[in-house]
Amino acid sequence: PRHATWWGAAESSTRRARRRGDAIASVPRRARAMIHFALLFSKQGKIRLSKYYVVTSQKDRKRIERDAVNAIIPRPTKACNVVEYKDMKLIYRKYASLYFCLAVDREANELATLEQIQHYVEILDKYFGNVCELDLVFNFHKAHYVLDEVFIAGHLQETSKKLIARLVGEHDALVESAKFGGLAGEDS
Repeated sequence: PRHATWWGAAESSTRRARRRGDAIASVPRRARAMIHFALLFSKQGKIRLSKYYVVTSQKDRKRIERDAVNAIIPRPTKACNVVEYKDMKLIYRKYASLYFCLAVDREANELATLEQIQHYVEILDKYFGNVCELDLVFNFHKAHYVLDEVFIAGHLQETSKKLIARLVGEHDALVESAKFGGLAGEDS
């Protein structure tokens, strides 16, 4: 619905929400673009984690992963972190020997996407204590769980690192209690 403002013009609900200070409305539409998929891969080209937020066949996933790796790895370190790919942009960041890549809509804000990558890496760092490639290889399910806490349906869900750390810690405690509870139940 539209409301009249003090100057008599109609005001949209988005503008009204911005005036009230609603967080999501104050984020420009471009910053809220959808993430199509997330890839983590090594500098050797091994995929360590992949998450697709749009329906994609296995054949297309393999092709996309191969194309992304081949487009990103040979780039010079001083090159831009944005690669045009079909109708989307691959935005990536390299940390040590790992590449973190998000595929977003063409109209997405590149800096906001780089901040989302940084946010995810900081959470992984806090969770694993200086995350490395081996953490992702041997604990890929935990990396997926953290990714699912940060992004849902291709959009940033949670920005609070403390909340995500608490939720992941609670999840780990639940898994441990189920493991030990299941073992204790088998002994009797």
